[in-house]
Amino acid sequence: MTAPAPAPASRRVLLAAPRGYCAGVDRAVIAVEKALEQYGAPVYVRHEIVHNKYVVQTLERKGAIFVERTEEVPEGNIVMFSAHGVAPVVHDEAARGKLATIDATCPLVTKVHKEAIRYANEDFDILLIGHEGHEEVIGTSGEAPDHITIVDGPHDVDKVTVRDESKVVWLSQTTLSVDETMETVDALKTKFPLLVSPPSDDICYATSNRQAAVKVMGADSDLVIVVGSKNSSNSIRLVEVAKDAGAKAAYLVDFASEIDEAWLEGVATVGLTSGASVPEVLVEEVLEWLAARGYADVEIVKTAEEHITFSLPKELRRDLRAEAAELVADK
Repeated sequence: MTAPAPAPASRRVLLAAPRGYCAGVDRAVIAVEKALEQYGAPVYVRHEIVHNKYVVQTLERKGAIFVERTEEVPEGNIVMFSAHGVAPVVHDEAARGKLATIDATCPLVTKVHKEAIRYANEDFDILLIGHEGHEEVIGTSGEAPDHITIVDGPHDVDKVTVRDESKVVWLSQTTLSVDETMETVDALKTKFPLLVSPPSDDICYATSNRQAAVKVMGADSDLVIVVGSKNSSNSIRLVEVAKDAGAKAAYLVDFASEIDEAWLEGVATVGLTSGASVPEVLVEEVLEWLAARGYADVEIVKTAEEHITFSLPKELRRDLRAEAAELVADK
């Protein structure tokens, strides 16, 4: 019979900073709360406002109703578009459905939409690096569907074709792995030497910062726990980055209750971080869970300062209930 591995002599937690909410997520969540305060329930939200189970459940208890299709919202109501952004056709659907709208799209996603429109107007072929089917990619693609080709990683590059190799630009989903995105860009540049890059990075500051912190933390961790939901692209990327950085194991959990104690066997150092759509309360619960099992020594691994904030959607300054009623009356 094999003897169990001895418990590590000292146990610690490396806590990544920055982690958790980014400015775009904070803006979107507050926008739902403000809309409920100002207009009362229900306020409909097209798709999850952000990709986090806890946030969605909390807002549902306050009166938000999440739907997948605009047509699910009864006419004369308010519908909010999520932080991931939507295609122009969705705005048209809301108008036809006699709905007042609040656009909570992250301003950094809006920037990519504007880039897509600009390059389409200049008749470029746009190579959008991102995950097929992700809400953000669907929204960006909808801005210029005749000009955009989705490239889902380096393995997709061989099959990409363009009309004119002198008029090709790449854009990207904002929540990707920085390293994998640049690997894809390098492969595209090899195939299309005249490939144009966007005026500024499309991957958002928060995604880059959280990945940078995990690279440092993961190199010194036996185990990395990433708090985040399984449909959160940026959270999934953090698990991948942790493993690439040298962590022996890395797992994604929504809640502390999902952690398997077996993961701690022989582990001296636990790295902990959270995706950009995760409230800090969930990280605190994991810290408490770890402390109860001997990991009470917490060291902060800080790689960046974040001071970015975004103003709330301008629609919250209007009487949207009255506007929705007028839309219905205009029949």
